[in-house]
Amino acid sequence: MKKNHLFGLLFCFTALFSTIGHAEEEEGMQPQFGYFTLAPDLTTNFMTAGKKLGYIQVRVDIMVANNLMLPTLEMHTPLIRDALVEILGQQPEDKIKSLAGREDIRKECLEHINALLLAETGKTVITDLLFTKYLYQ
Repeated sequence: MKKNHLFGLLFCFTALFSTIGHAEEEEGMQPQFGYFTLAPDLTTNFMTAGKKLGYIQVRVDIMVANNLMLPTLEMHTPLIRDALVEILGQQPEDKIKSLAGREDIRKECLEHINALLLAETGKTVITDLLFTKYLYQ
C-alpha cells in the first residue's frame, strides 16, 4: 500500500515540476530586449570652422530586440566602432553642438550600422542606438 502512495506522490511532483519547467521554457522563448555598451568610449576629432580641431567623446549603448543577438554585436564590434568614428568625424561643429544635430547624428549612426550588420548577418539587428555620454570641445 505504501508503494502505491509513494508512486502517486512521486507522479504528482513530477507532473508539477514538468509544468513549471514548461512555463519557464515558454517565457524564455519570448525575445527580450538587451543592451550592448561599446567600451571604451569613442573619441574622435570633428570639423570646426577655424584652425582649431574639435573633439567629441561618446559612450554608445545599442539596444537589440532579442538578447540572443548580443554575441553578434560583440563579434562585429570593430566594424561598428569604425563606422561610428567615421560618421562622427565627418560632422560639422554646429551639428555636433546642437540638440537637433545630435539627434540627426544618432539616427544616421543607427541606420548606417543597421545597414552594415544587415549586409554581414542578413538580419536587422539593432532596435535603437543611444548616446549615454556625449561630450564635445
